[in-house]
Amino acid sequence: MEETSGPKFHVDASEAREFVKNVLIGNGVPASNAEVIARCLVAADLRGVDTHGMNRIPSYMARVRQGVLDAAANPELTKVTPVVAQVDGRNGFGFLSASQGMAAAIDMAREFGIGMVSIKHSNHFGMSAWIVQQAIDAGMMSLVFTNSSAALPPFGGKEKLLGVSPIACGAPGGKEKPFILDMAPSIAARGKIYKAKRRGEKIPLDWALDSEGRPTDDPAAALEGVMQPMGGPKGSALSIMMDVFSGVLSGSAFAGHVTGPYDPTKPSDVGHFLVAIKPDLFMSLEDFRQRMDYLYQRVVGSDKAAGVDRIYFPGEMEQLRQEDREKTGIPLVQAEIDALNEEAKRVGKPLLVLKEQ
Repeated sequence: MEETSGPKFHVDASEAREFVKNVLIGNGVPASNAEVIARCLVAADLRGVDTHGMNRIPSYMARVRQGVLDAAANPELTKVTPVVAQVDGRNGFGFLSASQGMAAAIDMAREFGIGMVSIKHSNHFGMSAWIVQQAIDAGMMSLVFTNSSAALPPFGGKEKLLGVSPIACGAPGGKEKPFILDMAPSIAARGKIYKAKRRGEKIPLDWALDSEGRPTDDPAAALEGVMQPMGGPKGSALSIMMDVFSGVLSGSAFAGHVTGPYDPTKPSDVGHFLVAIKPDLFMSLEDFRQRMDYLYQRVVGSDKAAGVDRIYFPGEMEQLRQEDREKTGIPLVQAEIDALNEEAKRVGKPLLVLKEQ
């Protein structure tokens, strides 16, 4: 594995967004679309979800160069009923389809209380939490589903068939932090294994099996094998659920046929499923927010187990990390900086500007 020991460098979020936007524009992405994609990617870095942030740029740009991701595509939205719409991603960036889809779901929910959007022919949309946050910023509850390329076996099997497809949802709070759940149905997100490989680090033995079905701490061997579902049959069933709602329903690829982000042979054909819900359907918005705050206080104020300093609400740790990284910058190792700057050099764009430690 590559050696990546050494210091971590930091880049300001605003510099990171500008860098990503420039690289995207240099690869044929329209400027307004590049701005959306850059904002979504850097949102992941700020929350500490480095596996789904700007480090995805080299693999995305490789797919653009290979002709299996359309850099210039704009998604197309079609209304089906007053509360249902479908977005055709047209093999463009998943960030664009999901952003447009959630905006439409929010608009429908404002008028009718709920809005549902199915998305087909899309690509990876990064961290699901940014879409949940889009809904929260509009004062909405949300469900965010997607499917993904085969990486998990069904419970009891050994074949890659199911995606490490995250399930996400959220609700706005009042004075306290909002509720944001964003979790993979595997013990660990596959992006964490790619990150470990990139950084020359080992992984815990319970994350994955190698190609012969044995536990491994080598991320390269893990990527040749299968991820382990969390909770055995529970994680497996959640992954199938994501395929039903995101793939089967939308008309996109499913049942192991979503193309992986590092497979240059054909488009990914990912499906997504988004729902926005108006939180004051059954009570005033003030009452809803107060009830959410009470839930927050009950959770974080509950009796702590031995050795536990603090109990966090779902999504709170990432929100606190974002507050910190907005001040200190986003940490990157030299190998990551080199890979990103290589993409900038390819299209004649400025290199990353790093903060002194």
